[in-house]
Amino acid sequence: MNSLLFLIVQIISLYKYILIIYIIMTWLINFNIFNTSNRFVYSLMEALYKLSEPSLRIVRRYIPNFGNIDISPIIVFLLLEFLQRLLIEYWPR
Repeated sequence: MNSLLFLIVQIISLYKYILIIYIIMTWLINFNIFNTSNRFVYSLMEALYKLSEPSLRIVRRYIPNFGNIDISPIIVFLLLEFLQRLLIEYWPR
């Protein structure tokens, strides 16, 4: 059972890294440091969007709109961290 816990924790950690990379890439594109006309950047952003946007969309549905500030990635990241620690602490040994 510990190997299953390790696998779940690693998947959550990987998703957290994907979320951080998506947030940073979005900032870099919005500040015109990266251009989406570059095929590699476009493909990378499309893959990151398809991986992270479903969870962000769920959170955006329930939080109020703060104008241009999007706090949904922070909430998703905190929820993933909470879930990861909860699994580690209460997993039956």
